[in-house]
Amino acid sequence: MKIPFSYSLRNLWARRLTTALTAAGLALVVFVFATVLMLEQGLRSTLVATGAYDNVLVIRRSAGTEVQSAIDRTQAGVVESQPEVSLGVDGQPLVSKEVLVLISLPKRASGSPSNVVIRGATERGLVLRPQVHITQGRIWRPGSSEIVVGRSIAERFEGVAIGQQLRFGMRDWTVVGIFDAGKSGFDSEIWGDADQMMQAFRRVNFSSMVMRLNDPTAFDALKARLEADPRLTVEAKREKVFYEEQSEALARFIRYLGITLSIIFSVGAVIGAMITMYASVAARTAEIGTLRALGFQRSSILSAFLTEALLLGAVGGAIGVAMASWMQLITVSTVNWQSFSELAFSFDLTPRIVTAAMAFAIGMGLLGGVLPAAQAARMKIVDALRAA
Repeated sequence: MKIPFSYSLRNLWARRLTTALTAAGLALVVFVFATVLMLEQGLRSTLVATGAYDNVLVIRRSAGTEVQSAIDRTQAGVVESQPEVSLGVDGQPLVSKEVLVLISLPKRASGSPSNVVIRGATERGLVLRPQVHITQGRIWRPGSSEIVVGRSIAERFEGVAIGQQLRFGMRDWTVVGIFDAGKSGFDSEIWGDADQMMQAFRRVNFSSMVMRLNDPTAFDALKARLEADPRLTVEAKREKVFYEEQSEALARFIRYLGITLSIIFSVGAVIGAMITMYASVAARTAEIGTLRALGFQRSSILSAFLTEALLLGAVGGAIGVAMASWMQLITVSTVNWQSFSELAFSFDLTPRIVTAAMAFAIGMGLLGGVLPAAQAARMKIVDALRAA
């Protein structure tokens, strides 16, 4: 004979207070676990969205980041003349030769300084990044000391409203627009004219080059030719892959730290679930004896108590995931360990994270319930009825 599922539900409902307290403890652990995974996913999604699959980013070999890279004009001319580079409507290569530097700006909330990426770009740079569009004001005029700021910069830093001026590179720069880059890493940058940036910072080399492939499958041939050319000291990567790699170190740290904390907190939640289930077994000793006398097998008793523990885990998991989902409304910022610049991103809840969080919660419930369930199943009929 099998004990019906409704029996487990009624027992949890009959002990509503202890059920609620145990589920709340599990929910808090699941909330921490899911939030950490969302933080890691948000970071990865932000940087992955920064790159396009059919764009190629070229930097100096072994530079690691655009800020550390340098490509001289002769090498840039060789790179942009490759046959795999797509041509624009004007017949010129779709290539943007850019320069990146870091400056320090005070945050609006705290006033503490933080590094911000300044990108000297070209009009073709905007064509190559269709996710970037001006939402307020206008684009900078070529050859002028005008800049546009990303949405995250406009929200988090002082002195970057339209019409205000920032001083860096020994000159004043006027903010003429705010752009939205679709929650990508570009939202945490300030853009201006590449030639003016190079003059202001006395740069003679470009930091990086971005170009569009006329055939996305031609990347391997282009990469092999560029990296084998003795005139060049560059490496080529798909733009999407490059920005994925930029997130790896920080994302790995967040994941390891978060999982470690979740495991530590889960010990307490499992102990709480175990105490709850042991108390349930102790309070239902006579009931267990009656079920055994009615002909229910030990396996049925075991499965009934395990079902209760799994339900506790599932309820706690659902509450924890629901709480974590609200974190998607929050934008956080941190230092990108690759470029040492400010990077703003949002928590990102995905089906994979929901599945992992629910599995984690149910696993905690199972661990907390297996020993009490085994104790209940081992009870002898006579001893259980006598205890009543």
